[in-house]
Amino acid sequence: MDRTILHVDANSFFASVECALDPTIKDKPVAVVGDAESRRGIILAANYIAKKQYGIKTAEPIWQAERKCPDLVKKPSNMRMYRVYSRKMREILLSYSDYVEPFGCDEAWVELRGTMRGHGFEIAEQIRERVKNELGITVSIGVSFNKVFAKLGSDLKKPDAVSEITRENYKDIVWKLPVESLLFVGGKTKDVLNRRAVYTVGDLANSDPNLISAWLGKNGYQLYMYANGSDTSPVALYEEESEEKSVSASTTCSRDLVTRDDVITVFTELAEEIAERLRYKNYKASEIIIRVRDTNLKWTSHGGKIDVPTDIAREIVQHAMEFFDAKYTGFAPIHSIGISAGGFDEGNTCMQMDIWGESEKREKLEKLERVGDALKGKFSKQVLFNARNLYESELTTRRRHKKID
Repeated sequence: MDRTILHVDANSFFASVECALDPTIKDKPVAVVGDAESRRGIILAANYIAKKQYGIKTAEPIWQAERKCPDLVKKPSNMRMYRVYSRKMREILLSYSDYVEPFGCDEAWVELRGTMRGHGFEIAEQIRERVKNELGITVSIGVSFNKVFAKLGSDLKKPDAVSEITRENYKDIVWKLPVESLLFVGGKTKDVLNRRAVYTVGDLANSDPNLISAWLGKNGYQLYMYANGSDTSPVALYEEESEEKSVSASTTCSRDLVTRDDVITVFTELAEEIAERLRYKNYKASEIIIRVRDTNLKWTSHGGKIDVPTDIAREIVQHAMEFFDAKYTGFAPIHSIGISAGGFDEGNTCMQMDIWGESEKREKLEKLERVGDALKGKFSKQVLFNARNLYESELTTRRRHKKID
């Protein structure tokens, strides 16, 4: 018997929460906005009235949205309440299964087991009604026999709907969709496939897997399997008090990053913050992931394992740039950027000695940075920082100093 997996996706989550908190605006065009005095002065989310009737789009400037809709109700971002509603929605899902895997604050997969297995559509309708009645927001739910098709199903009908993709109907439903509808097919992958006349999920499913792998590398065959309904990835068992798995830092600068030097400057500041937090927790990271968001506010990520676990800022920057250069040669302007360090080893892990003295150099660097931690803790964060960031007032958050010629 096939697995029964739901993907639950809250509709226009941030804006919907604002309408639930203030029912007087639920029938009005509503947008959650960033700080109008900074580069975050954009539309972060909008309800369906704003999007469908007025054409309000995520990431467009507030002033542009107001031209389309002078009566637009603007709400500042309220992450504390969004987390509250996210937790409440998760509690509803956990009443049906222990296998609940969050995918961001407003989405989650749920795998039904035991007596509920095989009754996915009915359970999905129950969840949809409960979320609406108990939380005042709506969800779209995809029901399928694997995670990829369940997520795709939740995108088929919005808002407030349930769609089912079965082993019997998936070719009729899924294969006619654009290839970018498939999970993990981003803009660059879509362009590679489109240039080779692969436009739909069906085109991908019926291509030679060896060719797909040649075009896309090791991920190509995985996408080919997804298109053919062969996703076997499990839904994780929910852990409410999960162990910290990564330390992350990200930022949106006052201007776009347009050169490699811009990227190094921002990575340097982020890496210093991450390294300090790693040392405080007595962790060393064996995995570095970078995240890049373009001017359309679309995130992409890249990274992987590193040879020697580290809590040294200079090494984190070095690895981050290696991953950046491998992925983003000739990159478009960057709106936001971040680093995540994970795969933790305890900080007291023994270091293997080497004849070149590299381990000794690393030990000295770590001691130097720990001295810096102590100085910052005693005085302030601004007492010590990388000289690269001294005059980059547009890209860093450090205290500025007047340049002396």
